[in-house]
Amino acid sequence: MLRNYLKVAFKVFLRRKFFTFISLFGIALTLIVLVVAVSLWDHVFGPHPPETRADRVLTVYFINAIGPAGNHTFGPAGYAFLDRYTRPLKTPESVSLHSVFLPTVSYRNGVKIKTWLKNVDAEFWRVFEFNFLEGGPFTKEDEKNASRVAVINETTSRRFFGGASAIGKTIELDRQNFRVVGVVSDVPMLRFTSFSDAWTPISSRRSQMYKREFENGMFFSTLLAKSRADIPKIHEEFRGMLARIEYPDPKLYNKIVARPNTLLDAVSDELFMGGLKTAVLVAIVLFLCLPTINLININVSRIRERASEIGVRKAFGADSGTLVLQFVIENVLLTVIGGLLAFVGCHLVLWLINATGWIPYAHLALNLRIFLYGLILAVFFGLLSGVYPAWKMSQLHPVQALRGGEL
Repeated sequence: MLRNYLKVAFKVFLRRKFFTFISLFGIALTLIVLVVAVSLWDHVFGPHPPETRADRVLTVYFINAIGPAGNHTFGPAGYAFLDRYTRPLKTPESVSLHSVFLPTVSYRNGVKIKTWLKNVDAEFWRVFEFNFLEGGPFTKEDEKNASRVAVINETTSRRFFGGASAIGKTIELDRQNFRVVGVVSDVPMLRFTSFSDAWTPISSRRSQMYKREFENGMFFSTLLAKSRADIPKIHEEFRGMLARIEYPDPKLYNKIVARPNTLLDAVSDELFMGGLKTAVLVAIVLFLCLPTINLININVSRIRERASEIGVRKAFGADSGTLVLQFVIENVLLTVIGGLLAFVGCHLVLWLINATGWIPYAHLALNLRIFLYGLILAVFFGLLSGVYPAWKMSQLHPVQALRGGEL
């Protein structure tokens, strides 16, 4: 019996090529977009090296400095503010100050090389768990003495030194020469907090003006909690610290609004007023509704065209359950074929993103669990879009069905 259902289904697919193509295209495209979006999400917010402890790492990404006249600035904090007020916090296990990553241009044998540079302190290597391929991180002594030492990633090592060891060699960064003390695995650019091509001590910056920047600077402060249970305590201590700030010029700014957050919470608070997860869930539901509506319209049209077939089968004794089962099998089979096409398409799209280097050092991978969830949803919506019109048509009298009865 099942074999007959499958034979009929394949003949229907071949007879209605346009409907079949549209259905497969909609299912495959939906799954591909869903899987690629989830892969990007995981690459940004998931616990991957060097941010393996993302659930207990908080960062002060932005501060809002407000003045008595209503003037304000919003952006990364200045080093002076973070050094004076976040570094002494006692609740975190470790506190690191580091700059945003900025581009710098170097030359190697006359070849121009663009390198992303990040200035960090020694605590940075305790907060983030980098995979060192050679050497190790620079020390507190290096930071204290403003030593011109650098940790570089694997790609930068290869660009400057080929396949040879980079340890102890000199590299030009920001018009200064640095001695390489460590080489780490590449960090994807989507790891916004830890990403760079090279990391050097903050104290080795060419200008010391950064030490006087209170607000509107280019620095972050990242706090490593001892455990997730300590996060509320860190927030409480941070709020208490904000109440004790001594402002350099109270006439200019007399209030600072800031909060240490995970990257996910920071994006959620700044762009979605704390409702990022809800917004994403709503977006996924709405996105999945589009192919569902498309499938409903296609199935209604397809079933209407087969009214005479239904009438003939009912005239020869087919009951409503048999007819509905036929359409259910057709929809499930169509969805599974669309899922197989999507599986191949996902691999192709993710490979293309990785190979083209659109996102530096990205290694997006297919998440099978998410793909299966998406396929299950596609099957569910496929059934939802086909069972009801099939059941309605199966209830028609054979004579009415033969006349092309309406649903």
